[in-house]
Amino acid sequence: MPITSVQKNLDALTMTVVAEFPVPLRRLWDAYADPRQIEKFWGPPEWPATFTRHDMAPGGRSDYYMTGPEGERSAGHWDFLTVEAPRSFEVRDGFSNADGSDNTEMPTMRMVFAFDETAAGSRLTTTTTFGSLEQLEQLIGMGMEEGMRAAMGQIDAVLADLASFAAGRATEAQVLSDTHVRVSRVIRGSVDQVWKAHHEPALVKRWLLGPDGWTMPVCELGNKAGDTYRYEWANAQGEERFGFTGELLESSPPHREVTTERMIGMEGEATVNEMTLTPVEGGTLLSIVIIYPNAATRDAILATGMTDGMETSYARLESEILAPA
Repeated sequence: MPITSVQKNLDALTMTVVAEFPVPLRRLWDAYADPRQIEKFWGPPEWPATFTRHDMAPGGRSDYYMTGPEGERSAGHWDFLTVEAPRSFEVRDGFSNADGSDNTEMPTMRMVFAFDETAAGSRLTTTTTFGSLEQLEQLIGMGMEEGMRAAMGQIDAVLADLASFAAGRATEAQVLSDTHVRVSRVIRGSVDQVWKAHHEPALVKRWLLGPDGWTMPVCELGNKAGDTYRYEWANAQGEERFGFTGELLESSPPHREVTTERMIGMEGEATVNEMTLTPVEGGTLLSIVIIYPNAATRDAILATGMTDGMETSYARLESEILAPA
């Protein structure tokens, strides 16, 4: 059990939890920065968490839900107030409704996560500040301390699993729900480099190509919310051609972008793609949460070999755009 102390200060309305880990500071930080990792320990064992959004940057947000033994759900969110990697971040922590909106009938808290190096590895100090004594007593009564102890008891296994989250691992797709899929890969480059490679047409046309032998004759990018974009590919003979178009819904350089996507000439609802770039050891974690209109559409698109095609392009991005000269 990594927790070494839990202290409650009724005058300051705080609860401070200290935990020690036998791993380097950066490894511990990345476990919180990477949605694939934090969801493996944030919820207690009998209430595992699923993070549908996790953009760890000032002004960013995380959305998650925990699923109980009978399939019931309890949802929450973090609004990131400060992020100083890899030393600290502060969030406003709250409950969410089933549709993901803030549940204003439940209390919110401020949480500061402070990371320090120790002789044996690293230390995490989590300080939660409540809005009132009544809120503190309410949340403690709901089992907040016991939940944190149970959740933290799972983190050692995550920290020991280096291979599942390392740079060099191929692109992976994780089904989060009937309509949500998260595609992840660590790209060997900085956040600014990866963002630039997605937003300069001359660069995009060099790597976003899929199989060998295809070109990208059309690359029209949007710059601000409301703009449209259009990609078109053609094979070497020019006999086959396809493309995608959509709208830029949100843009928060260089960390987050949200677009719609629809295959040109195809009917049906568009998907929504939420791309997040997060600095981690070894490069930048690129995470795209794809929201499909239904499970059938999700399964049909995954069955096309989408993930393999994305891996081919991301490998080309590393070798041709980001590789040292």
